[in-house]
Amino acid sequence: MDRRRSIHHHIISYLFPSSTSILFLCISFLVFFTTTTNALVRLPENTTVPAIIVFGDSIVDAGNNDDLITEARCDYPPYGIDFDGGVPTGRFSNGKVPTDILAEELGIKPTIPAYRDPNLRQEDLLTGVTFASGGAGYVPLTTQIAGGIPLSQQLKLFEEYIEKLNGMVGQERTTFIIKNSLFVIICGSNDIANNFFSLPTTQLQYNAASFTALMADNARSFATFDRRPPPVVPRSPLPAASVEAAWSPPYGECSSNGLQLFSSVVSVIESGYVGK
Repeated sequence: MDRRRSIHHHIISYLFPSSTSILFLCISFLVFFTTTTNALVRLPENTTVPAIIVFGDSIVDAGNNDDLITEARCDYPPYGIDFDGGVPTGRFSNGKVPTDILAEELGIKPTIPAYRDPNLRQEDLLTGVTFASGGAGYVPLTTQIAGGIPLSQQLKLFEEYIEKLNGMVGQERTTFIIKNSLFVIICGSNDIANNFFSLPTTQLQYNAASFTALMADNARSFATFDRRPPPVVPRSPLPAASVEAAWSPPYGECSSNGLQLFSSVVSVIESGYVGK
């Protein structure tokens, strides 16, 4: 991707319905960006991205699960061995997660902290946080399986975040931050790997097409676009290495079924924006 392409202003539509541009990177896909952090992205003239606000699953969780009773947490070695100080932070990574790199590339700050981090600094609220939780999915049952924070609760935390911003900088500045921030959603792979391909009861109730529709319906209930989203590419293959059942009989054709789900979700999402 050309790192000089324009980054549009974004906003949560349910909070500011009059916004004319919303960009959500959703399902389990993310527009590719470089992992080299030596050079900053050049934003168009008069374009400001004051903060990055993140929702989703473990790919962009920075420690929101650290105090939860769940297996979906990474606040122990060897996680974080390449992070500053080599200390586990709750990120599902040896170092930074994609939104950390994105924030650094945009020149906002080195990392995007977890909103539920007890050591979160007040000034970090001004430049963005992540509400993402390991194990989360668009389908509510997916998050229940993992014991993470569902998207509905992530939105409630976001509302709390806005109240804190209002208390810090007032309504006018808060509105500016929200209207001009980059919102990122990374979610959906847990629905496919930990729910559809792992639960026999889900396989009995849904096929690939109907489960895709269920995911898309839940995605639309979480976020409403007022413009056609940008082209998307697979964020990563299904995490079959950690979900053994997804590649075991009778689901040995996981890759082809996963591709079918991927194609179906993209088609459903894009079909909602034809002519917009």
